[in-house]
Amino acid sequence: MAGLAGLALVDSTSIGTLIIPIFLMLSNRPALGRRALVYLTTVACFYFVIGVALVLGLLPTVKAVGELADPRFFRWIELAAGVGLFVLSFRLDPKRKREAGDRSSRWRERITRAGNSSAGMVALGVTAAVLEVATMFPYLAAIGLLVSADLSPAVWVPVLGGYNLVMVLPALVLLALRLAAADRIRGPLNRLGEWLSRHSGDAVSWAVGIAGFLLARDAALHLGLFQFAVEIDL
Repeated sequence: MAGLAGLALVDSTSIGTLIIPIFLMLSNRPALGRRALVYLTTVACFYFVIGVALVLGLLPTVKAVGELADPRFFRWIELAAGVGLFVLSFRLDPKRKREAGDRSSRWRERITRAGNSSAGMVALGVTAAVLEVATMFPYLAAIGLLVSADLSPAVWVPVLGGYNLVMVLPALVLLALRLAAADRIRGPLNRLGEWLSRHSGDAVSWAVGIAGFLLARDAALHLGLFQFAVEIDL
């Protein structure tokens, strides 16, 4: 569960879950709190539905194949995928920094076009989630961990719901501060938004690396590799 919480916190720093909410908070439009809440609820619910669909789609396949093959074989695949993602994180193109900055500018324009309506915020949230879902490596890694754990729906559904709540929690905390402190927090929020925009390219590398590490760690624990290493040391 600690690994899932770590992945959720990494996901909470993406453009859709933090940078766009900060841009929303910097505006002086009416009903700021309601608009931001509608956006964050849309993003969290969208990812929750996608997560449920992925788990339900993958579980039967994993169970069916698992009956025909050694379960350890799939742990070795998980280990290889985790190591591969971790290595890939060091080789990501540094030009992503500039691309991330360009995306942030485009999102500012989309926020302006979304207007003041709740329908506009819902559309903005769905658009952000759809465009980012393929690059949410921590979320996909979390889905993989839930599937590999072979949990019952009574367990994995609330866990997935909690994951999505943690994913938008930093934005909710900042929103509460924005509403409580009014314009006094606009300066720090603006600096944070600009900093995140400049460094969101690095966040992709970190996300891939952390997702790979947690996948590899989970596989190594189930394969008993850490115990094996301790025995060799002794």
